[in-house]
Amino acid sequence: MLNQKLLEVISHEGVVAIVSCSNNEAHVVNTWHSFLSVTEDGRILIPAGGMRRTQKNIEANSKVKVTLGSKEVMGHQHPGTGFLIEGTAKFLVEGPDFDMVKKKFPFLSRVLEITVISAKQTI
Repeated sequence: MLNQKLLEVISHEGVVAIVSCSNNEAHVVNTWHSFLSVTEDGRILIPAGGMRRTQKNIEANSKVKVTLGSKEVMGHQHPGTGFLIEGTAKFLVEGPDFDMVKKKFPFLSRVLEITVISAKQTI
């Protein structure tokens, strides 16, 4: 699901926007590309120190949208590309994925796990 171009974008530092929604109100939280860990099966793991509103939304509606991009990676026609990722999310508080991310980012209290449904290049 995560193609080579998307993985290349993640390898360059940039902002990641994570959108969750409940009660017909969207909420956006940001993180950095360097905080993302991609599993062999294509899930995205993100350390969470805060993200309390995001967690509350995900408990009511697990669907999320994520955008990220880099001007360092060639797009469709010009330098710079971005992606829209859609998926489902949950927060992990234990287990091997939690332990792996906690080792890299000791500040976290939870791990946001995103199971990718689609990843579309937008530019």
